[in-house]
Amino acid sequence: MSDLTLAEATENIYAALRENNKDIDVHISALKAVLARDGLKEAVFDPAKLAQNNRPGRKLMQSYFRKRGVTVVFAAS
Repeated sequence: MSDLTLAEATENIYAALRENNKDIDVHISALKAVLARDGLKEAVFDPAKLAQNNRPGRKLMQSYFRKRGVTVVFAAS
């Protein structure tokens, strides 16, 4: 897990979301570790790549990740 890049961790999250949240908690933990290693405070996601690209879907994602210690922000499209 230590050689995982931020881009790879983010892509793993997108893949898990496309696969009905398969292993999402594992991927969130990996993302959290990468963010800590890189000294970053938040993960940036592209809303266009989300399965639920609407306000309730984005807020649900932010809430779920926040409960697991990851702050999520969305890039302007």
